Amino acid sequence: MGKLFDVLQRPVLTEKSTTLKAGAGKVSVEVAVWANKNQIKTAAKQLFDVEVESVQTLVVRGKNKRMGSCVGKQRNWKKAILTLAEGADLDVFGTAAQIPVDAGNEKA
Repeated sequence: MGKLFDVLQRPVLTEKSTTLKAGAGKVSVEVAVWANKNQIKTAAKQLFDVEVESVQTLVVRGKNKRMGSCVGKQRNWKKAILTLAEGADLDVFGTAAQIPVDAGNEKA
């Protein structure tokens, strides 16, 4: 088993995931392959201080790729779709904490 920081690896930023976030309040993240739903839920609660209602997971199979005569395969990875509680928001980029409130009101 891994640690808390090893469970959630990175956000999945696609057109479909941004539509899910805006419409249904769901966030897609890449997680460790060994992580189960309970570990993912507790990691999101503790790291981002948000209330997670449910977790759906799926394993994305790696594609077969070729470069010339060499054949290879991309790795398999696990994706989790977190359904957040009503009114909860998960800032994927962390920009809310970095932008000052009166940044536009500065006088030169």
